Amino acid sequence: MLLPLLALALTGHSASTNPHKPITLSSTGGFQIGGRTMSAPFNPNLTLSCDHGYMEYFLPTRPRKTSLVMWHSSSTQVWQNTWSGGAGFKDLFLRRDYPVYLWDGPRVGRANWACEATVYTPAYMDTSNFVAWNFGPRYKQWWDGVRFPTEDEDAWQQATSARYVEYDTKSNVELHARAAAVAADSGRIGRDIVYLTNSAGGLRAQLTATLSNSTNIKGIVTYESIGYVYPDNLNITAGKGGFGPYVVPLEDFKKLARVPGIQFVWGDHRAENYSYVQESRRVAGLINKYGGNAEVVKLGEVGVRGATHIPFADLGNEDVAGLLDEFLEGNGLDGRKKIMLCYIGLHVTVYMYRPQTLGFLACMV
Repeated sequence: MLLPLLALALTGHSASTNPHKPITLSSTGGFQIGGRTMSAPFNPNLTLSCDHGYMEYFLPTRPRKTSLVMWHSSSTQVWQNTWSGGAGFKDLFLRRDYPVYLWDGPRVGRANWACEATVYTPAYMDTSNFVAWNFGPRYKQWWDGVRFPTEDEDAWQQATSARYVEYDTKSNVELHARAAAVAADSGRIGRDIVYLTNSAGGLRAQLTATLSNSTNIKGIVTYESIGYVYPDNLNITAGKGGFGPYVVPLEDFKKLARVPGIQFVWGDHRAENYSYVQESRRVAGLINKYGGNAEVVKLGEVGVRGATHIPFADLGNEDVAGLLDEFLEGNGLDGRKKIMLCYIGLHVTVYMYRPQTLGFLACMV
């Protein structure tokens, strides 16, 4: 029994990406975080707790040290499955033993208890969803080779039905970022956090990093980010809507340069002169100017063709996951939590590292 345990301690649990590898979890759950409690104007004894975010978590039995926070701008569903219903990034990275967190920002999804009145007016969104998610140049005209099951009408219905109501306003971006910064600084999602974001979630994650007062945010990988944060020394006029540009004090912007790794990822149907591609290159350059480590990756240039606006949900998303593996490894974010081997007589017990409970045991890391 001792030798296998020593091997486990020294080499770590297998990082196999076998799609049939069982997912073993120590716990799952969820919690609300951030937000505020306000009193009714007509009766201060009546209160409402609101504008919090909701975090669902999945913790592997032998976890890596880095927590992956999957932040949607459309729905948590896009992280859970591919367009065909196969394994999404949630399961792909649980099989790699990363703790996974699915985040619903304030007023959307499972965190829709708002401090202000919200309005939903039905709009005919299927057509615009098709184009916005870059399935093709216009409704039901698919890109050649697109990584979507184009002949499967149910797959299309699942995709367009999964979208949450979004509030893409400047105030909502700030609201989401404040709640996410509280979550990041709390330690409840770990001390090594990598945000995986999509679309308008990219702007929110960037702003979160500028608001955070800890060093817990270790990475941001944003797929087709719509909206960017700039420092206030460039004479850039802040946008009035929810897609930026967003302007912050220079000292806050420099917090992005202290994040060990930032990656802006684009599919192969985004032209180089697309405004948000150009912005991503400009912001990456600014982050690097202040000592950061940011890069722009175009999937078509690294051999991943046919990507949609949500490439981690595409058919063959293992290719995109492989690029994320390289990012995490390259930035030293793929390590494992320490495991201690503790000896009691002839028995051997394996513990996750909790020094306060192990002082009386003979242990080795």
